[in-house]
Amino acid sequence: MAIPDPAAFHAARNNAEWCEAMCRSHGVSGHFGAQAWTAPTRTPPLYPDAVTLVPGADVDGLLARIDVATSGASVKDSFADLDLTTAGFRVLFEAQWLHRPAGAIVPRSELTWGMVTDALRLRAWARAWDRGEGHESLFRPQLLDDGRATVVAGQDAQGEIVAGAIASQSEQVIGISNLFALRGGADAAWPVVLRAVQTLFPALPVVSYDRGDDLISAVGHGFEQVGPLRIWLQRELRPG
Repeated sequence: MAIPDPAAFHAARNNAEWCEAMCRSHGVSGHFGAQAWTAPTRTPPLYPDAVTLVPGADVDGLLARIDVATSGASVKDSFADLDLTTAGFRVLFEAQWLHRPAGAIVPRSELTWGMVTDALRLRAWARAWDRGEGHESLFRPQLLDDGRATVVAGQDAQGEIVAGAIASQSEQVIGISNLFALRGGADAAWPVVLRAVQTLFPALPVVSYDRGDDLISAVGHGFEQVGPLRIWLQRELRPG
């Protein structure tokens, strides 16, 4: 089996740390083990119950540390090398880890960037990100107390939030998640977000993951694909 790119390990660890930060803001505490980060109770919507940190993680040990007794468990298989079908899971989607070196040229943007630092602005950011999908309450004010998670807002000339992302800092990299733009999609969001990250964290490379058209956009903005990942979702449990 080929050895994964070191950047994939950094991206997986960073993503697990971001999932832990999001869970803490909801009062859920996870655990970092040698092979995976896991949460013993159900995590917030759209967030996994486990993130593997190394290839070939022990499936039985991983599933023993999350709640599989109720429907909805999910696992981020960071190296796309697990088979959870016999445990009652199906593949939700596959994607690619991404890496962008520190100091790479950042394209110009018509937007300006700012940091979200208060609850009122966070609500505005969350509404823009959510677009009426019903998940804006994911982002609670407690998240702003986490020193490693920066909520980046892309603002138009009137100061309205029209783009943004979460930038989560770990030891080796900056991770980008929840990227959005109200107009222009990822192609409009990346320039302003990358400008913010380069200003705030100039010495750190940037990691993320994406698929489909958003993956194409990320590659067009200087990211390199460094390895596959897979999201597994537990099938609906049926009464006995």
